[in-house]
Amino acid sequence: MSARLLPTDPASIGGHRLLARLGAGGMGVVYLGRTEAGALAAVKVIQAEYADDPDFRARFRREVEAARRVTSPWAVPVTGADPDAAAPWLATAFVPGPSLEEAVTRHGPLPARSVRVLARMLAAALREVHAAGLVHRDVKPANVLLAVDGPRLIDFGIARASDETAITSTDLVVGTPGFLSPEQAEARGSEVGPPSDIFSLGCLLAYAASGRPPFGTGTADALLYRTVHDEPDLAGIEADDDGDDADTGDGDLPTLLRRCLAKDPADRPTAAQFGTALLVEDTIPEGGQLDWLPADVVRAIADSSSEMLALPDIEPTVAETPGDAEQAAPSRRRLLVLASGAAVLMAAGGVAAWAALRDEDDQGSPAPRDHRWAVGVQADLSGAQRTAGEAQERGARLAIEQFNSSKNKPFELALKTVDDGGSADRARTAAKKLIQDTDVLAVLGPTNDEAANAVLGTYDEALLPLLCVSAGGLILTAQQYRSFVHCRPSDAAVALPISIYLMRQKGKLLPGLLQDRTARTYAQESAWINALMLRRLGRPVYPRVIPADTDDVEPVVADMMRAGIGSFIYAGDARGGVRVARALADAGFDGPRLTPQAVIDPAFLKGAGDAAEGWVLTSSFVDPSAVPAAAAFTAAFRKRFGAAPGYYAAEAYDTVNLVVQELVKGTKGGRPPKRQELLGLLRKSRYKGITKEFSFKPADGTFAGWGVFLHQVEGGRFRFLGAAPSEV
Repeated sequence: MSARLLPTDPASIGGHRLLARLGAGGMGVVYLGRTEAGALAAVKVIQAEYADDPDFRARFRREVEAARRVTSPWAVPVTGADPDAAAPWLATAFVPGPSLEEAVTRHGPLPARSVRVLARMLAAALREVHAAGLVHRDVKPANVLLAVDGPRLIDFGIARASDETAITSTDLVVGTPGFLSPEQAEARGSEVGPPSDIFSLGCLLAYAASGRPPFGTGTADALLYRTVHDEPDLAGIEADDDGDDADTGDGDLPTLLRRCLAKDPADRPTAAQFGTALLVEDTIPEGGQLDWLPADVVRAIADSSSEMLALPDIEPTVAETPGDAEQAAPSRRRLLVLASGAAVLMAAGGVAAWAALRDEDDQGSPAPRDHRWAVGVQADLSGAQRTAGEAQERGARLAIEQFNSSKNKPFELALKTVDDGGSADRARTAAKKLIQDTDVLAVLGPTNDEAANAVLGTYDEALLPLLCVSAGGLILTAQQYRSFVHCRPSDAAVALPISIYLMRQKGKLLPGLLQDRTARTYAQESAWINALMLRRLGRPVYPRVIPADTDDVEPVVADMMRAGIGSFIYAGDARGGVRVARALADAGFDGPRLTPQAVIDPAFLKGAGDAAEGWVLTSSFVDPSAVPAAAAFTAAFRKRFGAAPGYYAAEAYDTVNLVVQELVKGTKGGRPPKRQELLGLLRKSRYKGITKEFSFKPADGTFAGWGVFLHQVEGGRFRFLGAAPSEV
């Protein structure tokens, strides 16, 4: 559960001598600390780069205020905090036991009576939360720590006053999918109140009783959809015989869970009702402890306590050389250097811009004249998406070659490419190869979601910047990574303009929405975002779902025609799109037909033939041959590779030029910035490329621009229409 302190960790924070690391995430580190009086605490310290963000600091200050307002024996109390310190921190009482998530994962579901006791105590904690005018918003197994005398609710990071609206804006989903209420899943911010926490508590209790979330597992969008539309899976959860309310059914665990998981917030019990009507028999004997957990979990708590309370020796401070210190903690000043009068080279048409900056105060040794640092490319060059992978590799190579041909460059760059075949297993090996090459300062790739999801954690551990231009699933941003820079909108964001496009059409056309499960996660995300958006715009869809690998789609299309649809949205891949296009043509449907970018594939044009004509498609990429700003790039690409640039070639070219811009900006003494420093530069960067303007959210590296485009099938080809609409 704990790890040794790193050389870069502070020795103390706010009067707490730090003893070990309890965990680390994208925002900061949680340490095991000890006060001068000997009390142990969990000390949460925010990284400096986020502390510099006024919005983030304000959010952290609210977390401290929210946690301090809750006084319950079943909620971890705040013992100290300083949200205004250079490195903001929050200390809470230390609970050495495992989380509920860890206990269930290792030892299986809890007995029904244990779940009932857990329900009563957590409800008591939520009663205090709600009495303080707060809503926790993230009640989940990982946020409940187990102790012999009862559970402890932790993490008030997104708790808010019930009348606050700053974080409840439209379309912002806050919390953990799978443990959210329907009103959270649909981002109905003003409706998220105490009943939302009760729904989440129901999800948590169902997980504790069955070992699985009540709405299954999978991608975020799938979980959100099931939460809103499906009934919870409570199979195998049985009532115990200890309840006093067996006659009425109120004490029956499945009945209690169904009440908590009611779709309508008004149908859920309040936290106070748990202790006054639902679970009154589970009380702690006066002067004693409640024997509420199975023996194996109690042993696990004891083992965990022994491990955590065997405090490590305090290690002596080791003096660092200036070089070591720079490597451990790169200067924040370097991220802000903007040299006026710097030499700027602009390639033809403005396609590649970089600034050669010098710092006269740099004391570092000059770089060897023949040394080459590198940009890596991890791509699918031999698998199903090798066309896109090859296009990206070529776009990146052209950017590097143009940079090296410049006269005033401060150093030369190499391009180092690894082929992962688009598979998760090969992706991990490929990532390790690039990570171990210390000359590689940033990596472009991988090509698809499967490979990207497999290596995000690996690159994160190495703090090697990973820039994705084609992988786009929401799963990539489900967890905050320090090294991830997403250079395109997510798949859901790319599908969103479909709704905007339809709302701009004349007449109130009933949209038909078909989700093809052959495309799995991609189809789910594309369908979910449009169903949500159109409902919010006052035009609910007529939705249908077809099982994976369904060949006969005519009955579904016929049903949608009988429903009177006037427009059609297809969420699926090119193979399924062929069948759907033919079925719509056979039915004589000529209304607007729209689909996101997975259908932009030659196989769709070839298979659908005339039935493909008129289809409108959204994408995260451009056709560079149709973009005036990309004329110089297109000509240079043809000359270098003897062919027109494919999709994603220009995006890769832009991304590498963005990396070059920040490498040169941070150069001192002929040396480019190190990986970690480059990451900070990239997340704060802005770059106007030939495809779009690049900017990112510093907190998580997600794309902050628009970057969505339209294509339409005309004359048997995909014709680029330009930027997709962003407003109704």
